[in-house]
Amino acid sequence: MPSDDDLSDGDRCYATALRILKYRWNGRAELRRKLARKSFEAEAIDGTLERLTREGWVDDERFAASFVRDRARKRIGRRRIVAELRSTGIGDEEARRAVEENVDKETEERELLALCRKKMRILAGRKGDEFAASAEGRNKLLVYLLSHGYDLAASREAVGLCIEEAASGDE
Repeated sequence: MPSDDDLSDGDRCYATALRILKYRWNGRAELRRKLARKSFEAEAIDGTLERLTREGWVDDERFAASFVRDRARKRIGRRRIVAELRSTGIGDEEARRAVEENVDKETEERELLALCRKKMRILAGRKGDEFAASAEGRNKLLVYLLSHGYDLAASREAVGLCIEEAASGDE
């Protein structure tokens, strides 16, 4: 069995890339950055990325779709998902397309309401049941939802609906 010292730079780069991919999918640009941080030469990185693409290990479209589904399950809104995808090296158009194709509107609305209800329970525990209906409480709820990447109009609607539910005891 050859030691790491017996392998070429390209083979070591390839093996390192596979170890990185073992933990989670990576986009092409993200994997390039990780390999560069490990001090591999650009030529070895380029060869490795080409080989991994041919073998099906690197596919930005598949990576983006998986990333979007994972983040949406964690109650992260479209705007934040697009921003996070862009930070991995996926282009703006590709990121927006991945979100459109992989986030169901109805599911997103349900998750937004669930997140709002959860935050309302937390606020009620800290500040009392009536706090969420106050101007300060509404603002805290709204900022919380916006920080999770949800749209302003949808967040306002969710806050209003959750406060109505709480007032009528329908939750």
